[in-house]
Amino acid sequence: MLLTVMLLSKLYSNPQPESMTDPFRKALDQSMMSQVIAAKELSKKNSKDDFYSQISFANETIPHEESFFRKRIDKYLSKFAYIKKPSNQIHKKADKLLPRIAKILKSYGIPEDFKYIAVVESSLSPSTTSHKGAGGYWQFMPATARLYGLRVDGTVDERLDLVKSTHAAAKYLKSLHAEFGDWTLAAAAYNVGGGSLRASLRRQKKDNYYELKLNAETAAYVYKIISMKTILENS
Repeated sequence: MLLTVMLLSKLYSNPQPESMTDPFRKALDQSMMSQVIAAKELSKKNSKDDFYSQISFANETIPHEESFFRKRIDKYLSKFAYIKKPSNQIHKKADKLLPRIAKILKSYGIPEDFKYIAVVESSLSPSTTSHKGAGGYWQFMPATARLYGLRVDGTVDERLDLVKSTHAAAKYLKSLHAEFGDWTLAAAAYNVGGGSLRASLRRQKKDNYYELKLNAETAAYVYKIISMKTILENS
């Protein structure tokens, strides 16, 4: 591209004889301009490819080149773009709380990327609740919270405690990874439940999250985590 621009510059900076105003000159100009345009388009494509190739999750394989992956990532990057604003409350909470979450996850051997589940689930607000009864930073259902050591009753709700609930989430995620042998599937199972994901794997005879047909929420879940990670780490 640089060479083409230099040639164009030289061509137009030097006085040309009258004979060069013929169709040959015009064809030469058009050819050079086409090369410049093609070079620019190639540069844009390479830049975009480089962006997608840098996206990662838990050091596992991601289908960077697939159009369906890129479309979904673009969708949630656009949806979560407001988080880039420095004044946004989620960004402030992330700066404060995510290092604490990451430290606990690391102690259990959980990839650091899983800290973004708490952002996706609750926007790091412990008061967040779902219509199904999930609550706290990690949006535990009461029964699951108790199973992993949290006290949830009419007096105390430890789902609202960042440290205790993160320890419980780490234990749960570790058990899911032990079952599925894949961190991406463990993330999906965190959303849909181990039993439901097992049934999907058995029925579809596939073991790759990106190839599975899942309910809309779970099909979008890992993409949301990756998009949240990408935005918060580059804002």
